This record gives sequence, C-alpha cells and structure tokens, in this order.
Amino acid sequence: MRLLFGIILAATLAQAAKTLDVYFVDVEGGQATLIVTPSKESLLVDAGWPGFNGRDASRIQAAAKAAGVKQIDYLMLTHYHTDHAGGVSQLLEKMPVKTFVDHGPNRETGKSAGELSAAWDKAVATGKHLVVKPGDKIPLKGVDVQVVTADGAGITSPINGGGAANSFCGGKTFPEDKSENARSTGILITYGKFRMLDIGDLTSQKELDLVCPNNRLGKVDLYLTTHHGTNTSNAKEIVDAISPRVAIMNNGAKKGGSAESWQTIKSSPGLEDLWQLHFAVAGGKDSNVADSFIANIDEACEGKYIKASAMSDGSFTVVNSRNKYQKSYAAK
Repeated sequence: MRLLFGIILAATLAQAAKTLDVYFVDVEGGQATLIVTPSKESLLVDAGWPGFNGRDASRIQAAAKAAGVKQIDYLMLTHYHTDHAGGVSQLLEKMPVKTFVDHGPNRETGKSAGELSAAWDKAVATGKHLVVKPGDKIPLKGVDVQVVTADGAGITSPINGGGAANSFCGGKTFPEDKSENARSTGILITYGKFRMLDIGDLTSQKELDLVCPNNRLGKVDLYLTTHHGTNTSNAKEIVDAISPRVAIMNNGAKKGGSAESWQTIKSSPGLEDLWQLHFAVAGGKDSNVADSFIANIDEACEGKYIKASAMSDGSFTVVNSRNKYQKSYAAK
C-alpha cells in the first residue's frame, strides 16, 4: 500500500510540475516568441529579420534546442513586416514547420511588400495553412490560445473575466493606422490560472477598441509589450486595464523601448516587474530597468533571451539567460 501511495504521489507531483515555457528570443527589435507547452508542442510567434548571416533563425533554433523541441508545430505571423516575417525562409533552412498561421493576405502593397508576401507564401506551401480571425483558437494541447485580434478586427465579446467598464478610458482617440501593424494577429494564452497577452505591433487606436469603454480582455499575468515598446502603441488605457504583473519588452538597442511607453508600463497598477531584451540607448539610466532585468546590455550583443516558465496554478518564474538572474512570482 505504501509503495502504491508513493507511485501515485510521484505521478501527481510530476504532473503538477509541468510548465508552459516561453522564450522571448532576441531578434534585435523584431519578434520571435517561442511558446512550448507542457506536452512539448511548440508555437512560434514571428520569425524575426532576414539577413545578418541567419542570425535570427540561429537564435530561434538555439532556444528550441534549449526547450527540447526539434520542430515548430505552429508558426504564427502577427503581420507582414520584415522584422516579423522576414526570417521565415532562413528558419525553414534550420527547422521544419508543420502549420503556418496568419490573418490572410498582406494588405500592404508595393515592391517590398510583394517580396515579403511571396516569401511567406512560398514557406506556407511547405506545410499546412491556417487563417484565423478573432475568436478562433490555435489548437495546442493543454493550453488555450485564443485569437483576440486579426486583420484589423478584434473580439466583440468579453473573455478571461473581462467585460467591466474601463475606468481608464477617457474618450481619447488616436490617428487611424492603415499599415499592417493595425492588422496584427494577437493572442491570449491561458494555462490553468496563468494568462499571457501578445498582440504584436497593434497600434493605439486598435488597442483602445479592445478595452474601451469596456475591457474585453480582462487582466493578465504576463504582457509582451506591444510594438517593441514604441509610443505609438502601449496606450495607458490598455496597459492599465489588463494590469499585468510582469511585462517583457522585446525592444532593440535603438528600436522601441521609448521613454514614454517605458513609463506607462512601469507605472501600471499592479506591475511587479518589467524585463527588457535590450538596454534602450535613448532611454539612458532613467528609462531602463536595472541591469539584472535586461538580457542584453551592450548594443553589440550575443542575443541572450528571457525565459518565463508558468505553472497551471498561476505562479511563474522569469529567467535572464545572460546572467542567470531569476525571479519567481507566486500564484494569486
């Protein structure tokens, strides 16, 4: 009987210890976020830049190796800009991708947009293709991945306990953005009680459409700052409404990480910590967090990543791969 109890206890503890792991890969001001489920399924959000001798593809591959995955089950493109979609061809030279996810055709035109679309379409032809709209889900086992924005539209019904009037809304509006940024595919990831929001490069008016006059997103534990922390995104109305406990800024040394957005996020009610992929040169010491929370201090860097590991009870740990500094956040 004692042996049986020990076996059951060990199995229960093993199940409880499974984590959702998120690698915020440094692609120097673009995006490549690798999400690995407890069952080792993988979702990569964006593929970084092209060029640089395959730099970004190599960094994604290194994160995948650290995560113990050999293929990308789903590659989701937030939008058709070079710092998000440009690296897909080089990625495929290093790792297989099973399913490609996007919001549909590129809405921008011109030579560079056409070349980017053609490269993406060529990549998509090597696997399965999934076009998503708000309310759809990306079918990962054991984790709920809900699309909240796509192709300029957003969810119309509350999720994640949302729906309450947003006291941070004040009737402010922002200029219309006709670029692909405003068409970013955004997702809310749920693992048990843990919540993470990634809405790509969505710009401020589209952010307001999600949370004003009512916050349809609810609150989250972890927020990937929108648009690399630029001040055309990260509107106070959404940042304060979702009230993240922790924010990760995927900025570059000289891209994103604006002082205005940095202050908005740092002053958000309930925020415990902000972590950055890079020291933002323009921000100086006043608009950057302590070095221990920054993955890459120098402009010419080694491309260190930040990793978050979440338990189903809502607790999570964030680790800086540069200095191994880590901090745990208890379940609430």
